[in-house]
Amino acid sequence: MLGECQDLLLTISLQAHSSDRWLWQPDLEGGYTVRGAYQLLTTQDVAPLDVAAGLIWHTQVPVKVSILAWRFLRDRLPTKANLISRDIIPGEDHLCVSGCGEAESAQHVFLSCSTFGSLWSLVSSWISYSLVTAQTLSDHFVQFTTSAGGTRARRSFMQLIWLACV
Repeated sequence: MLGECQDLLLTISLQAHSSDRWLWQPDLEGGYTVRGAYQLLTTQDVAPLDVAAGLIWHTQVPVKVSILAWRFLRDRLPTKANLISRDIIPGEDHLCVSGCGEAESAQHVFLSCSTFGSLWSLVSSWISYSLVTAQTLSDHFVQFTTSAGGTRARRSFMQLIWLACV
């Protein structure tokens, strides 16, 4: 951990004529305001599926990954819940493959499974980003890719990370 900390600090040079300050990610120029925080929290409505669908088709992502994400956001993956609803497997085989004891659905596996859903806390700490706590898959995708604010390149980078994790 000390080595990681030293590596992070290698690129930082202290300036004698400027003071340290905090930066508010959603508004780097204006900084933090209560009004800005309130607007950030209240304008994040439930994201329509069309918004999320428009973001999965990324030029640097293989088409098969975008198709997987498209099926995933529409709950069309062969999870046990979907296979049971189509009478492909019996109803008693509904438990998650991770052994957590919950019913296996895309929502469960991706967001709330103790095994697979924990990926997002690891990713968030890796990229120094606050953990997204959305309740639906499309909300999670939209919040993960857009709530960081910043430049178009930053949002594009966040899209790539989300698609790679899926």
